[in-house]
Amino acid sequence: MLGRHAASPVASTPATLSGTRASAGRLAWPIPLALGVIGGILLGLGLVWGGLVMLAGVVLAALDRRPLLGLLAVVGLGLGFGSERLNAAKPDPLTPWVGALVTLRGEWDGQFLRLADPPARVALSPKPTQPPGHLTVSGRLVRPEGRRLPGGFDQAGWLRGQGGLLVPTPTTVLAAAEVRAHTPEGGWRGWFRRGLTAGLNDRQAALMQAIELGDRGDIGREEFAEGYSVRDAFARSGLSHLMALSGQNVALLTGVVVWLLIRLRVQVAWRYAVAAALLIPYLMLVGVSPSILRAVLMGFAVLVAFALGRGRPDPYGTVALAAVACLLPFPLWLLDVGFQLSFLAVLGLTLSGKLAARLPGRWPMALRLALVATVLAELATLPVIAGTFGQLPLVGLPANLVAGVIMAALVPLGFLAGLLGPLGVVLSPLTGLLASALLFVVEVFGKAPVLTWGNVGAGGFVAYGVAALAGVLWLLGRVRAPVALGTALSCALLTSLPGWIRPAHELVFLDVGQGDSTLIRSRGLEVLVDGGGSVGSDYDVGTRTVVPALRALGVRGLDVVVATHADTDHIEGLSGVLRSLPVGELWIGQRKTDDPVLAELLAVAREEGVPVREVRRGDRVEAGGVRLTVLWPEGRFWSSEDNDNSVALTVEAGDFRAALLGDLDAWGEARVGVGDLDLLKAAHHGSRHSTGEAVLRESTPADVLVSVGRNTYGHPHPDVLERIGAAGAKVWRTDQLGTVRWPLP
Repeated sequence: MLGRHAASPVASTPATLSGTRASAGRLAWPIPLALGVIGGILLGLGLVWGGLVMLAGVVLAALDRRPLLGLLAVVGLGLGFGSERLNAAKPDPLTPWVGALVTLRGEWDGQFLRLADPPARVALSPKPTQPPGHLTVSGRLVRPEGRRLPGGFDQAGWLRGQGGLLVPTPTTVLAAAEVRAHTPEGGWRGWFRRGLTAGLNDRQAALMQAIELGDRGDIGREEFAEGYSVRDAFARSGLSHLMALSGQNVALLTGVVVWLLIRLRVQVAWRYAVAAALLIPYLMLVGVSPSILRAVLMGFAVLVAFALGRGRPDPYGTVALAAVACLLPFPLWLLDVGFQLSFLAVLGLTLSGKLAARLPGRWPMALRLALVATVLAELATLPVIAGTFGQLPLVGLPANLVAGVIMAALVPLGFLAGLLGPLGVVLSPLTGLLASALLFVVEVFGKAPVLTWGNVGAGGFVAYGVAALAGVLWLLGRVRAPVALGTALSCALLTSLPGWIRPAHELVFLDVGQGDSTLIRSRGLEVLVDGGGSVGSDYDVGTRTVVPALRALGVRGLDVVVATHADTDHIEGLSGVLRSLPVGELWIGQRKTDDPVLAELLAVAREEGVPVREVRRGDRVEAGGVRLTVLWPEGRFWSSEDNDNSVALTVEAGDFRAALLGDLDAWGEARVGVGDLDLLKAAHHGSRHSTGEAVLRESTPADVLVSVGRNTYGHPHPDVLERIGAAGAKVWRTDQLGTVRWPLP
């Protein structure tokens, strides 16, 4: 997951920028230019309010009594618009092969496979476990999918933002990717990776590759315990930014270089010139990403200014200049979460001096700056983190203070080990110890509770902006503390009111691929029926798909979780749900003793203290005008087929009735007695043996929902679709529509 990106302290020193130098209180010229570029990109994307962003640059120039500076905003508008249009017009060389089975050979960098002919980059699914190097892989080329459920990953949007004018944009995914051959990475990057990981165990090596090279592939597969991944621990502790190369890495490494040059008594100008020059090969080593390019550009500008003796740079001019340099070659980075977090964090850090001055003077300045840096970076990135990841860590401040001390030693030592190549093994006892210490900190703080969050809408961003403005004005001494605090609290209250006044009242059929997961919501009742699963894969659908969707919908706990029957594609994901959210009760039908997936779910329920209830026909729960009634099983006998033992339910709200029938076949459907329905959820994903004529004749539904994904079973079967059509009902399919939200009366 992407987290907060700390900025280099060197790049955050307030003053004036050489080249953007202006007298006190005057506008640095890159600011209107950057606003124009941003506005132009937004206009290119069809967002007409991008013109308002450009206009803000003109207004700032006018307020600064330099209206001619506003022309830079207009120039930026043209540059940004042109960059976005040029990027969108690039042809896709892989179009002729979309849908075909292919074998590809190219350079695997841990994220994409780069092809030489045609020149293109391809995403691989599942991502290979092999380290970067030359890869031969086969599979089917498909187009990426967009966001199909709340809080879900927009693969298509993310891939569009990974290319630029000079870098091929990944437009395809190699599905069911199977590695045929692999040759480890060579060259200086291969040398560096061998030195970085020499003498370390797998988890330590994975961590070092993440914090030194930004390669999070291996660390994403590590777990502290069953259901407790290392990546989740980083996110819950507020330390995800440590795995994303950023200003912290640049500051630490540059600081070591400058310190060494001071010890060698190198002239002042040459100290900074050499440090600036070394940033270029460093960028080539680690690769281009929004956060690291921003940090390198800002660090380079600062160091060059010092080398020329032009004084300390203006932070806002430097940030704006870096934004322009990033966005012109990579216009769609504007929509990238990593880009947004990186620039928001560094903007927050520009206020470090102001906030540190308000802390007790007897505290050491280093401690004050460390405290305020973490607080400001977290506050600056709050809406993006909350809206994107659905949770806010509550222990970020102490976790970052402890981890920061370890990182100060680990980053330079790890980099030195990488430079030594295989000889880096001599440093492995020390780097291994520091890596283990950092992992221990992450594991401990990762167990702390988090504040769950839903989607942040336009109103939420406006409220945040008003609250943030009040805080900045307080720091600048323009308003008093009670006014700023009252404004922030009022904004928080206003954003909470809609959910209190009009709580959600709906059925949500989550798109979990070839599986089932349905959320029933009303005031005082949150019920999840099944949690999906991934047959024959280690992908955790519950933790990585269902839980983020629930958080994005604002679900902080569940009253009831229903496991309809012991099939992987229905209940495997529920283990992750029980571990992640408070659950009042787990409902099951047949308590099988020989099914590993159900046994795992029941074991997790015991660990989490969730009561388990074996439901039977007639059991029900009711709240908020919604009644949930069990139709099946009766419990008098059990079939040898799990599908026949499915828990079947009706959902009633006023005059509305819906039925969820699990994986019952046509014989079972006819026995349960669903009655007249408005909505029928087709049993067994549209299997030819379910949704029979009898149940359609009895229920006469106006609509039929089919929860289905890409599959080889032939679901939904043409016979089923024909029967539904003959009954006069409309079909809604999650494989075509994504998540379906059905309002209840």
